[in-house]
Amino acid sequence: MRRPNILILYTDQQRWDALGANGNDEIHTPNLDRLAAEGVNFDHYFVQNPVCMPSRVSFLTGQYPSTLRLTHMGVPVPEDTVTLPAMLANYGYDRANIGKLHFLPHANREHRDTHPAYGFNHLEISDEPGCYADAYRAWVRRVAPEELDNVSLGLPPATETWHRMMNVRDGIEHPEERFPKEAVPFRGRSDVSHTAFVATQTIEYVEQHQDRPFLCISGFYSPHSPWVAPQEFLDLYDPETLSVPDFPPELDARRSPDSYSDDELRRARHGYYAMVSEVDHHVGRILDRLDDLGIADNTIVVFTSDHGEWLGEHLKYGKGYPGHDCVSRVPLIVRWPGGELESGRVVSELVEGVDVVPTLLECAGIPVPPHVQGGSLAPTLRGEDAPAKECALMEMHGWKTLRTRDHRYVLRASGEEMLFDLRVDPMAYRDLSDDPASADTLADCRLQLARRVIEIESPLPRSWQY
Repeated sequence: MRRPNILILYTDQQRWDALGANGNDEIHTPNLDRLAAEGVNFDHYFVQNPVCMPSRVSFLTGQYPSTLRLTHMGVPVPEDTVTLPAMLANYGYDRANIGKLHFLPHANREHRDTHPAYGFNHLEISDEPGCYADAYRAWVRRVAPEELDNVSLGLPPATETWHRMMNVRDGIEHPEERFPKEAVPFRGRSDVSHTAFVATQTIEYVEQHQDRPFLCISGFYSPHSPWVAPQEFLDLYDPETLSVPDFPPELDARRSPDSYSDDELRRARHGYYAMVSEVDHHVGRILDRLDDLGIADNTIVVFTSDHGEWLGEHLKYGKGYPGHDCVSRVPLIVRWPGGELESGRVVSELVEGVDVVPTLLECAGIPVPPHVQGGSLAPTLRGEDAPAKECALMEMHGWKTLRTRDHRYVLRASGEEMLFDLRVDPMAYRDLSDDPASADTLADCRLQLARRVIEIESPLPRSWQY
């Protein structure tokens, strides 16, 4: 029997709750909700790092950031890193990444240069929408050259510095404000947005590679800020009706009409939700094409994200320390009609990003290399009883955090600790690390973290007994 195709729909900065299937009745995601109804929805899935680059390489290798020695941004992924596409290469798979990959820093390089392969044999890399002379801009130049000045979302600050230092003049009009805290209409035609590019090229790739098993990663930039979406997706929402977070009194007192006001928070949600809805629309296009081509049954579809977004919670936007659930907990949906999955099921056990690679390898009948540190979810997909993880680990340079079923524990290199009881404080506002009543829980979390760090040690293999 032919091995299954693997299609990974990979968004950027999408919170777990930015999905109708995960209980958000304000967001419009009919296609992703359908995917969840036809697959298995893991609703306690945690990534291993709170920012793009380390999270992505951890996900695609099945290894923890500390093992990879990639725990913060700006570190190029070594070209010999063994990724999922490299693991599939010996088994007849064609291997593509379309859109965002972000294995290299993108602010200070020439995007027309040939990108390292990292195990892929088909690359259409575009890590940011419209601000570089990359695969996206080349595509726009081919299909709608009159739109070139309309597709950039603005230069990242470090890119502005590099352009100035290197005297780069690309002739493209870039918006001046990079991170407005509100929804912004996309300036171009909706069919040439970055999200449309990723979906259209994914469909073209799938159409051209039906004769052998394929791995295709569709790297969507949305819903990463700035919150820019075509008007038709903004029109799905009335921002006045969107809810805002609840804040403890001490944080609520720091809000003002000019800083984290209800109006600002609703405008931010408006743009963020519209970007998710645009992804949803194009996911629908991709899923429909799999059906039209008759290959949906033998295609494993994975929908997930690299990390989440505060979206105003804790009076913050973006992501990072200390990895609250809104940053570390993201969607994970797996659909495989031709497999033995129990479709429409929600799995609430703790699972991690490192678990996806061994899961896909087992589903494809490929041995899992011994250096892979995650555990396969294939038995869970089949509805079999499987040992549940007691905790999920997030690592970044200078700190680690442990997520158990009921608590989040944070330890910094300085020795500073934080402890949150998520049963009574799900947004993690009240630190209990100094509370005598929580001393036993604190001790248990310390022990679990110590055990986990020991468990994930990854020594070099022995060649023979001494």
